Amino acid sequence: MRQKLVAGNWKMNGSRASIKGLLDGIKKGIGDVVDSEVAVCPPACYLGEVESQLSGSPIAWGAQNLSTEASGAFTGEIAASMLNDFNCKYVLVGHSERRSLYGEEDATVAKKFAVARAAGLKPVLCIGETLQEREQGVTNEVVARQISAVVALEGIAALAAGVIAYEPVWAIGTGKTASPAQAQEVHAFIRKLLADQDAAVAEKVQILYGGSMNAANAAELLAQPDIDGGLIGGAALKAEDFLTICRAAG
Repeated sequence: MRQKLVAGNWKMNGSRASIKGLLDGIKKGIGDVVDSEVAVCPPACYLGEVESQLSGSPIAWGAQNLSTEASGAFTGEIAASMLNDFNCKYVLVGHSERRSLYGEEDATVAKKFAVARAAGLKPVLCIGETLQEREQGVTNEVVARQISAVVALEGIAALAAGVIAYEPVWAIGTGKTASPAQAQEVHAFIRKLLADQDAAVAEKVQILYGGSMNAANAAELLAQPDIDGGLIGGAALKAEDFLTICRAAG
């Protein structure tokens, strides 16, 4: 039985004061929801403070991005070893905003997945289609291509060391959400895609939904058989909303 995972992606939001208040609220309310895994991914400059606040709690933390390089003249980049210095468990790779705004291609995302895994981090591979791609009926082709880039580089077994987050781009930050049936359909396709190559990997890997999951719709989405949790954006910035989602995960 796969454990549920609820991970908050704070994106470029927060301050020292707001993060302290947010984490205090989450820690206070988390006692009855620890059956699921819970994690937060703050902006990198706050990782030290998040580590300090969450050490000893059941809440894990991770980063929103990492470099493909180990060190060197790469101004503004963050190496996997640096994330390990802050005891990160997770790191997001290939978030749709990294793909669309910063031009990260499938091959780059696959390399980041490999670098994270080699460093002992748990990469959260973000995949998903744009509105245009959904309307063209190529959702399955898009997510298969994005997963296949990692498999081609790392092999299917590597996915067992990570997490997959299906995030329909048209439902991120728009208030639109894939219906539970729509989300389950893609999650089931992803699971079968993996099972066709390695049934054990398909059974083990957590597949999260990442398109505007919130306190109101989380329970119905998380009740779907192939949805193993959520990658939460805006709702992760409000302690009670985030806790409601965690409780829905069980």
